[in-house]
Amino acid sequence: MTQSLWLATTESVSLSSLTSSTTCDVCIIGGGLTGLYTAYTLAKAGVDVVLLEANTHFGHGTTGHSTGKLTAQHSIVYANLLEKLSLEEAQLYYQLNQQAIDKARQILPPDRVRSVDSLLYCQTKEGYAQLLKEWNAYKVLNIKSNLTSDTELPFPITKALCMTQQAQINPVEVSNFLAKEAQKMGAKLYANTRVQQLNIPQNNLYTEKNMSVQYNKLILCSHYPIEAFKGLKLFKLSNSRSYMVASKTSETMQGQYLSVDFPSRSIRTATINQENYLVLGGANHIAGETVHTEPYYEAISSEMKEHFEQQPLYRWSAQDIETPDIVPYVGRITNSLPNVLIATGYRKWGISNSFVAGDILSSLLTGSKIEEGAIALYSPSRTKFGAQFMQMLKVGGFVAKEYIAGYMRNATAPTCTHLGCKTKWNEADETWDCPCHGSRFNAKGEVLEGPAVQPLKLD
Repeated sequence: MTQSLWLATTESVSLSSLTSSTTCDVCIIGGGLTGLYTAYTLAKAGVDVVLLEANTHFGHGTTGHSTGKLTAQHSIVYANLLEKLSLEEAQLYYQLNQQAIDKARQILPPDRVRSVDSLLYCQTKEGYAQLLKEWNAYKVLNIKSNLTSDTELPFPITKALCMTQQAQINPVEVSNFLAKEAQKMGAKLYANTRVQQLNIPQNNLYTEKNMSVQYNKLILCSHYPIEAFKGLKLFKLSNSRSYMVASKTSETMQGQYLSVDFPSRSIRTATINQENYLVLGGANHIAGETVHTEPYYEAISSEMKEHFEQQPLYRWSAQDIETPDIVPYVGRITNSLPNVLIATGYRKWGISNSFVAGDILSSLLTGSKIEEGAIALYSPSRTKFGAQFMQMLKVGGFVAKEYIAGYMRNATAPTCTHLGCKTKWNEADETWDCPCHGSRFNAKGEVLEGPAVQPLKLD
């Protein structure tokens, strides 16, 4: 079944759509974990909040297709951050994401957050070299960790780098909880309400049913911000797609694992309705560039059978966005648009970063306390022009190439309603995928993921 484990086994919150025009202080677009947690924090502070979600349920986008790992161990990240940022900024990134785990434990019921260790592991000399480099970065940043050869994995490894006091969640279950809590605080949440037009100068927007929302502040928590072209953000974000499978298992692991070798593999277990499940993921590629995606599922399914002796019951894919310096964009989209804020670019680590983002956005709008330097670290307007310019050329160049080549190769394929690129049929997921900016459409042409907001013309 091509459906995520979380969506298939957890009943989701479904609310009515927006049926009449309205006004609010803050309008949030996107009902994933970031949008819901932000709505909760703002409503708790007394802010008049309206949240709009395009899907029929909350948490059904990127959140519901994630691994659900709530951790500050974001693959080989701290060694890279020390090369790109100052020591203080790298330390702050860790502190904010570790605090996100503590924040989740404070807010969520105890049975919604499971404490585990997070481990990076390797099986090759190249991977071991990366692991040692990351461990050295941990030492520099005073991150509690240990290097070990002892794991629960059913295959040999060279070494594993363990970060303690981490956690994991069922992302749909947590989304449901935050949606209900946000409503209790006074937030107005609407599902099945797709935004189709933004009128930034007039501080209002229109939905596909022509309902308007007049706001004072706008927060874009959709996977690929509609207004990402402001400040050339559109050409600074790259998309990748990864694949996951899940099966029932007899036992749960005490840790959650991620390989640093290529291709990477993510491994965790979960307990849902008193049933234990094994979740195995990996196999990345640039979103929309591959038509034949079945081999990606076959590769991880084969490994599940070989190493864990399990047959996959569920399979799904997820799309992730990365910024040039690998720190997400959270805050005012540009200095010239102080009323428009975004949260995007989580690089597969959106669970912890969603809590970080919600606190940053709340601090910007209400003045609530946050770690000094957090707003500047995550700011979309941070000045790292060199890296951004190179990423703009890289991603922008790919988009230009696909725009032209797409028409030459697939003249009869549906045209993406975002910027006119030719889509490609994804056989395994049965979707039309755009290789330019990652928009996805189902077999009927309906929008599954933005930045496109209009359906495909399939006639």
